[in-house]
Amino acid sequence: MSEKRSEKKLWGGRFDEPTDQFVERFTASVDFDQRLYRYDIQGSIAHSMMLQKIDVLTAEEQRQIEQGLRQIESRISEGHFKWSTELEDVHMNIEAALTELIGDAGKKLHTARSRNDQVATDIRLYLRDEIGEVIAQLTRLQTGLVELAQREADTIMPGFTHLQVAQPITFGHHMMAWYEMLERDFERLSDCLSRVNRMPLGAAALAGTTYPVEREYTAKLLGFDGICDNSLDAVSDRDFAIEFVSVAALIMTHLSRFSEELVLWTSAQFNFIELPDRFCTGSSIMPQKKNPDVPELIRGKTGRVNGHLISLLTLMKGQPLAYNKDNQEDKEPLFDTVDTVRDSLRAYADMIPSIQANRPRLYEAASQGFATATDLADYLVRVQVPFREAHEIVGKLVRIAIEKNCDLSDLELEEMQKVSQHIGDDIYTFLTLEGSVNARDHAGGTAPNQVRKAAAAAALKLQNR
Repeated sequence: MSEKRSEKKLWGGRFDEPTDQFVERFTASVDFDQRLYRYDIQGSIAHSMMLQKIDVLTAEEQRQIEQGLRQIESRISEGHFKWSTELEDVHMNIEAALTELIGDAGKKLHTARSRNDQVATDIRLYLRDEIGEVIAQLTRLQTGLVELAQREADTIMPGFTHLQVAQPITFGHHMMAWYEMLERDFERLSDCLSRVNRMPLGAAALAGTTYPVEREYTAKLLGFDGICDNSLDAVSDRDFAIEFVSVAALIMTHLSRFSEELVLWTSAQFNFIELPDRFCTGSSIMPQKKNPDVPELIRGKTGRVNGHLISLLTLMKGQPLAYNKDNQEDKEPLFDTVDTVRDSLRAYADMIPSIQANRPRLYEAASQGFATATDLADYLVRVQVPFREAHEIVGKLVRIAIEKNCDLSDLELEEMQKVSQHIGDDIYTFLTLEGSVNARDHAGGTAPNQVRKAAAAAALKLQNR
């Protein structure tokens, strides 16, 4: 037998029987949307000021409402507020508490608005603040990468394609590659923010309101850039939240790729870097282990955010205009995405400045795998050998070096000249790791000089952000 509640809802005038208790629990959102309480109160205070401005509320009623809402906010923040599932959501809980606190004036607050435009406004206010927090952590991480790049601008390491040694690069250049990816993430977040920061309030349930509301005034009070221009669209779409989650998925994808490298680099087989102990854990059975748990966990959390993106896209795709109860399901994926991306960036921002590069091992690794083969081909092209012919000559020399178990720079000049008479005794200058990286002294190149320039420009940009 189903359980029933006898209490009347704030919206219950049309109903003859109370909500089934299971349905009440099943449809309630207060367990998770209560995190919006500050934004709900912020929006309600601004709404009350607008209602006073258009003479729906007296100055005394507005004062009572604002004072009451401030008291409720304090009670919630101090943990003294009792949330009720029977009141469904954060909005009804706060409104009921306000009415109990100040009487009839509290019942007037919901004039000229609906929970539809109220929740859309709350989410936008919440997300606006959280984007600011994500940007702050992203900027900290970028700053750490720039500092690490400056510190390791001369440190030579192997660059890889297909995880095979390709060409020598500098560690600083590698760090600046991650900076650039995050810079695009910053641009996407900033662009997303411009669409988040539009106010739905005043759209009411879906068609607007018969009251002479001044939406631009409320928007200004709340710090919005403007209003949502169509009332149907204002209450029914969550594309701004989906856009944020898509940006978050890209950020997490970048962090996941970075994590994969850190996991590899800390292994005994690579031994390229040392992570601080405080970001690692040990094994319960193997005392020698130092596990890179933070990068591994962030790599794993990427799938979680990708899942939230698919969840929200699927949530939205079948909805007719305007608001539908489906949209209650937007909050948990959004909230978890915000928490995950913000905390992942924070962990990285704390960890990156303390990374120690193993310079001798990085240099040794760059010396393996014929990393300067391209430099030899470029040398031949400069002495008028067609590139495809130069490519073949170098391939033959690599084969000889493999057979002799040595590097290209260890081959005798006479051996090389047997393959090509175009090779002169100056070739060894081009086959050194230092010569290779220094030769790439152009914008975007790996030369230490260019790394320092790029890092200085990035540091200035971050300073002025």
